[in-house]
Amino acid sequence: YVPWNYHEPQPGVYDFSGDRDLESFLQLANDTGLLVILRAGPYICAEWDMVLPFVNNYLAAVEKWMGVLLPKMRPHLYQNGGPVIMVQVENEYGSYFACDYDYLRSLLKLFRQHLGDEVVLFTTDGASQFHLKCGALQGLYATVDFAPGGNVTAAFLAQRGSEPTGPLVNSEFYTGWLDHWGHRHSVVPAQTIAKTLNEILARGANVNLYMFIGGTNFAYWNGANMPYMPQPTSYDYDAPLSEAGDLTEKYFALREVIGMYKQLPEGLIPPSTPKFAYGKVRLQQVGTVVEILDRLSSAGPVKSTYPLTFVQLKQYFGFVLYRTTLPKNCTKPAQLSSPLNGVHDRAYVSVDGVPQGVLERDKSLTINITGKAGANLDILVENMGRVNFGRYNNDFKGLVSNLTLDQDILVEWEIFPLDIDGAVNRDINGHLDGPKASTDNPPTYEAPAFYTGTLSIPGGIPDLPQDTYVKFPGWTKGQIWINGFNLGRYWPARGPQLTLFVPRNILVSSIPNNITVLELEHSP
Repeated sequence: YVPWNYHEPQPGVYDFSGDRDLESFLQLANDTGLLVILRAGPYICAEWDMVLPFVNNYLAAVEKWMGVLLPKMRPHLYQNGGPVIMVQVENEYGSYFACDYDYLRSLLKLFRQHLGDEVVLFTTDGASQFHLKCGALQGLYATVDFAPGGNVTAAFLAQRGSEPTGPLVNSEFYTGWLDHWGHRHSVVPAQTIAKTLNEILARGANVNLYMFIGGTNFAYWNGANMPYMPQPTSYDYDAPLSEAGDLTEKYFALREVIGMYKQLPEGLIPPSTPKFAYGKVRLQQVGTVVEILDRLSSAGPVKSTYPLTFVQLKQYFGFVLYRTTLPKNCTKPAQLSSPLNGVHDRAYVSVDGVPQGVLERDKSLTINITGKAGANLDILVENMGRVNFGRYNNDFKGLVSNLTLDQDILVEWEIFPLDIDGAVNRDINGHLDGPKASTDNPPTYEAPAFYTGTLSIPGGIPDLPQDTYVKFPGWTKGQIWINGFNLGRYWPARGPQLTLFVPRNILVSSIPNNITVLELEHSP
């Protein structure tokens, strides 16, 4: 998959550096002897944040983006000495309501223009005539995807309806399933996967395992489904190789099935990657979001009568702080409400620095607050990940509709887009004279605050640093950075994910590793 918004974070701004260096990745695959099925989009799903950047003229933006991406891919095609044997056009378009064949034809023309006539272009859709009706197009080889446990014969008969001849292909055979915050971890039994894989291979069909190795939604890149359910940082997927690259029972079960049809490599199976427990990290509070607001929003606020969305602020990820003043005395609790469910997605509310509670999309639309007239009402809004599948493809973030206080619409906002990642990389630690403690905070809720600490890699032990995990005993919900790298969201209070995977390449052994945590609700 090539996520468009990962490489074009802002319209006309392209990034293929560092972890985004797609050509180096393809060259590495080639050097290793791997072949690549490139799923170029423009839409990819993949439980990735929305996938498409915000544009006014979609087709024009697609042409411009593909004019950047596809010429970079052409030297890496198999016929040009590269590893790319097939290129997918769109993704499960038959599941989308539009059913626009002219759109698919324009993509076919665009891909051929940039990649030539030799490369195999294909589509992937659900294994039914309903999905293939709008997802398949002459000139694009139609493949299907389906999960284990279903009717394999019926699935491939559906493909034959679009492709009477040619290879049978399940281009996305699900080895597990995705997770959502607040739901049980998805587990698909190894023998269920193995049984269906055997049925696929027994028919002489081709199969691509999705996922073969689990992954991680670092930073803010996780997506969401409707009704609104954001996905967690881990994309382990209950895959044959875990998020950390560990061998699982499922790996050995699938290997046994594959060995019935193909010669397996000789020699020992590579072991799971080593892990190391580094011990506890002591963290110290350096300030609340409000206390260090000048560091987080150096440009200052945008003023508006009514709230603006993240997109209107050109803030696509992370957090925005909305500030207004209480229009009246609220010595008795007053109702702060989002009557149109307009908090996208989670808001942390305080009055003059005193925490009041949380508003949450689809779940908590009203809280009681207290404070004096003229007090600052601060609402820190978190983008929890955009919906990436289905009709709802305009998942705007922030306060997307008005808030009310006892039925009165709140107006005259100061809105602070927060560059937290930039502040962390500029060293957020040491900004204040010392840790701030409030004695009148409710015990179950604190103002969102930053904490920092260091982790030193032990000396005298070979092959360190190694992969590890970070656990959050007593912490509630927030974001963590290691050496400025945004590891992702933690939310053990809701689960199912309790630990975050830490790849060794973000750790250093020569100097202490800097740990920064933004805790949004309650610290130990």
